[in-house]
Amino acid sequence: MKLLCQTLCLCLCLALSLAAPHHGDPTEHSNDHTKHDGAVIDRCDGTEMDAVAVNEEGIPYFFKDDHLFKGFHGKAELSNESFSELDDHHHLDAAFRMHYEDNPSDHDHMFFFVDHKVFSYYQHKLEDGYPKDISEVFPGIPNHLDAAVECPKPECEEDSVIFFKGDDIYHYNVRTKAVDEKEFKTMPNCTSAFRFMEHYYCFHGHLFSKFDPKTGEVAGKYPKEARDYFMRCSKFGDDHVERERCSRVHLDAITSDNAGNLYAFRGHHFIRKDQGNDTLTSDTVESAFKELHSEVDAVFSYEDHLYMIKDEQIFVYKVGEPHTHLEGFPKPVKEELGIEGPIDAAFTCQDSDIAYIIKGQNVYDVDMKATPRTASNERPLGPFKKVDAAMCGPEGVKVVVGNHFYQFDSPMVMISGRALSKQQRVSLELFGCDH
Repeated sequence: MKLLCQTLCLCLCLALSLAAPHHGDPTEHSNDHTKHDGAVIDRCDGTEMDAVAVNEEGIPYFFKDDHLFKGFHGKAELSNESFSELDDHHHLDAAFRMHYEDNPSDHDHMFFFVDHKVFSYYQHKLEDGYPKDISEVFPGIPNHLDAAVECPKPECEEDSVIFFKGDDIYHYNVRTKAVDEKEFKTMPNCTSAFRFMEHYYCFHGHLFSKFDPKTGEVAGKYPKEARDYFMRCSKFGDDHVERERCSRVHLDAITSDNAGNLYAFRGHHFIRKDQGNDTLTSDTVESAFKELHSEVDAVFSYEDHLYMIKDEQIFVYKVGEPHTHLEGFPKPVKEELGIEGPIDAAFTCQDSDIAYIIKGQNVYDVDMKATPRTASNERPLGPFKKVDAAMCGPEGVKVVVGNHFYQFDSPMVMISGRALSKQQRVSLELFGCDH
């Protein structure tokens, strides 16, 4: 009998061992990686973000569970690939970047809040001694926050951080550490918040409202859909004009034709601004340039044709209603322009045969009258580290970087300049968006 019991116990243990997942099994780990490769989280499904913070280069980071979206498009990645201490159990409640030069010990640090703890990162490295209790670093601020956002003066009375928890709003004075509790009656409860282009946004689910950081007042037609303005979602929304002219997503390319009509491309859509009456229209790239389908890297205009570059290929369209795709295209960029694609931006100026090609941190000249065409006269790209789009018109050269553009009198001034010109907003100065 004793031997029989031992045998039964051994069989039971063996069965349980076979039924349980083996943590050393490479197949099991492979399946877990598939679960966390970003494919299961799609920001265009109306996902509610846990926290938003802008990094030191001005790129928004959107956090959801143990994942992170960098910028306004692209797939999710695991948060701990950028911030190694944020494991699967560290789902952020709130986040912000401290951007106050008068506070050098914390300037350009990113603060992440999880339950009753706060993490401080500088250049993606966790500061010594962190995580710490929220009460130690931000005395008077409660645990289990909903959202947080920095607020420099004069946008707030003093350099401050605004913390949100339910209906309670806390203005934290960075210098004195004093806490002023306020009530924002007209604003919904925020699930995340961030400051972008000197405006303040409260996200609640997949909607957002722009608010006054001092009073919480929400002016204008809000809430609005976040997928229209802060994400690149190709098949979402019907009001293309409103979305595209006010979107915070950077442009992929911009140019104007011989008549002065402006074309600006972003993801699957483009916006056209007609010369003379400033009428704005928008549609999908595929509707007007069906061979391209979507997403171009650069566009320039020459002799009533649009040269449109996508990856390693160049497409050419004769301007008209509709635009006519030239036979024989697409061709390799190398064959047509004498430079390997992809490229970042390109432009031509009126009464000039030179196409200026921007690739990385260099600019090249391509003589469009030459046969064969070659990219020559390589030189550094002035004060810019990276360019998203560029165009040349009667007012000079406009260089688009992120959500802003910089204007120069000529290509030579842009290339030889050591300092940036006045920063202007794409949505406001180019497209007249009022919010």
